[in-house]
Amino acid sequence: MITHNLVQGSREWLAHRAKYFNASDAPAMMGCSPYKTRDELLEEYYTGLTAEVDAQTQERFDDGHRFEALARPLAEEIIAEQLYPLVATNGMLGASFDGITMDETVIFEHKTLNDSIRQAFEMMETIAPEYRVQDGHRELPMHYRVQMEQQLYVSGAEKCLFMATVWNDTGLAEKRDCWYFSNQELRLQILNGWMQFEADLANYVPMAKVLKPVGKTPENLPALHIEVSGMVIASNLADYRDHALAVFASINRKLETDQHFADSEKAIKWCGEVESRANAAWDHALSQTASIDELRIVLFSVRDEARNLRLELEKLVKNRKEEIRNEVVSEGRKSLVDYVAEMNKELGRELMPVILADFNGAIKNKRTIESLRNAVNTELAKAKVDARNAANKIIANLNEYTVGNGAEYEHLFPDLKALVLKDPDDFKATFKLRITEFAAKEQAKQIAAAVIAAPVQQAVMPIVPNEPISATGSWAMADTGNAISKIVPVISFTRQALNEHLDTLNDDELERVLRFCQSRYPLQQAA
Repeated sequence: MITHNLVQGSREWLAHRAKYFNASDAPAMMGCSPYKTRDELLEEYYTGLTAEVDAQTQERFDDGHRFEALARPLAEEIIAEQLYPLVATNGMLGASFDGITMDETVIFEHKTLNDSIRQAFEMMETIAPEYRVQDGHRELPMHYRVQMEQQLYVSGAEKCLFMATVWNDTGLAEKRDCWYFSNQELRLQILNGWMQFEADLANYVPMAKVLKPVGKTPENLPALHIEVSGMVIASNLADYRDHALAVFASINRKLETDQHFADSEKAIKWCGEVESRANAAWDHALSQTASIDELRIVLFSVRDEARNLRLELEKLVKNRKEEIRNEVVSEGRKSLVDYVAEMNKELGRELMPVILADFNGAIKNKRTIESLRNAVNTELAKAKVDARNAANKIIANLNEYTVGNGAEYEHLFPDLKALVLKDPDDFKATFKLRITEFAAKEQAKQIAAAVIAAPVQQAVMPIVPNEPISATGSWAMADTGNAISKIVPVISFTRQALNEHLDTLNDDELERVLRFCQSRYPLQQAA
């Protein structure tokens, strides 16, 4: 860890932050921040500009800094050591600590207490007084854990005291605190996530800023004027009808942008209001007369046209939204397929596994095109990290395969595509075991063949007559009358048949042949 003598919040501190990937930005990078999207973070790092802080947000920040200062003595009581604010880096990763002990073994992170933290602590307090990550139990919200995990990485500290407080004019109003301990799996995800973020930043192309669309209501129709007295005395029905139909025809049916959808949704509401006003005018006229056929025809035609347009737009909006969702997801899937293809090209062969990405889950409950694209981009970044991790593992295992002359034993690895996905230690063990077993089998065949090929050999140790070597053959002693006995194979089939038989033996049977030949008949070629 490298420390920097900077005051948090100062101009120098802001300039420093622009050079590093900071812990407070890690949640947005991981796609779990409730305040900023990953695409927004990419734009900030690309332009060097941050969004302006409104008065309400600034007030929240000011309260947070004030609560943090008030809570630090409470944290020091728990830790039993004094805490010091600190700015530090480790490589390209940075962190600003609310507090760290002198020996740098414990850090402190403070947040303003909110409902999501309260809900998390409701479950924690039923588990244990000291909080640890436990499967199946409620945890602190992910964006807090991601920030603290990077802080632990940068500092090298053992644990982090997480504290959330709220203060009022009389003092402490409410407090929650717990210990956070490092999660190595999450740490690896963060480190890999920043690597992918850096790659995306290098290829980033900023998109044109689009203001949040506000739907426009179609042109208002002229006020409908009707006077009746047993019959229609005066009206502007013809002008009203012509104007209404012209407005209906001018409404856009081609939906491509968020603005188009906002306009259509406004138009749907407007059409409903036209229907209601037409019905109201008809009811009002009926209250004055019972014989106004022209009025009925005009009003009903306008009402029905408005209704048909409303239904058409509702269906169009629904279908086009679904089309755009499918288009955005398809783009994400294609990008992932292309990225995996690049990995296979880098590997020199198609060894990459199937990389899963839940694009459909990522876009759930997303209403705007911008939010759809951000969700898909974030999920794509996570999948690319998984792909790169798999490629790195394959590269390490292929290096082991190459160094161990794996190409010479290619027939032993028909499942190489599956094997290279193992952890390097597991792959190395499997690789060596198969080659060792193959070498032992070959050695057994060679020794057995050598014994059979030598019709007369000198025995240097006693021989057990009729020692079985298989169900269909045996070795026997032949006494030549000399002091040294000679071994003569008595086999009921030819050497070729024996070799073919040896090929059918399993590893245990071949090992038995090897042990038999080495322990019972340690032979040397006769002169």
